[in-house]
Amino acid sequence: MNPYEVLGLNPNATQEEIKIAYRKLTKQYHPDQYGNNPLKELAEQKMREINAAYTELTKGSHNNHSSQSNSNTYSNSSYIYQEIRQLIQSGKTSLAESKLNAISNRDAEWHYLYGVVCLNKNWFDAALEHINTAVNMDPNNFEYRQGLNSLKQRSSGFSNNYYRTTNRNSNDACDCCIQLWCLDSLCECMGGDLIGCC
Repeated sequence: MNPYEVLGLNPNATQEEIKIAYRKLTKQYHPDQYGNNPLKELAEQKMREINAAYTELTKGSHNNHSSQSNSNTYSNSSYIYQEIRQLIQSGKTSLAESKLNAISNRDAEWHYLYGVVCLNKNWFDAALEHINTAVNMDPNNFEYRQGLNSLKQRSSGFSNNYYRTTNRNSNDACDCCIQLWCLDSLCECMGGDLIGCC
């Protein structure tokens, strides 16, 4: 486990930056806010990782040479992925895709971001495939799982529309709302917001 990776920090982060990141993540993943939601178990696992990373960094035990070199390797890929996320959020999908294609190490984060790029290009099946791969590679990543769940819900909405008979009624408006809600949830995973009023 790389504690900087868990907290989403640069290896040169100050103690204050570590504390700020820790507080932000504990608010985001605290299991109490999930109630009986099936994602509560994933949130608990994430909280254990966050707490362990915070403890390691605040005790200063992460300063040996081999760990530092691992951190620097992570920091380089982390910086690239952070840049790609910003490109996606600002709507520069083609540039984000180009940068992803230049990366040779196709890890879980690569597949997740490529899935989001595919979704932005309306390549739903490819998006589902890449985000599913990301979840298989890193099953404890809450963001990946949440994105996959949103896509699966959206997928079932689309398949229901294909097989619907001629009995069309007011349920169409409900289906539309559910699909918009799922898409908005996926956008919010990436830091964007499809529906600004919600």
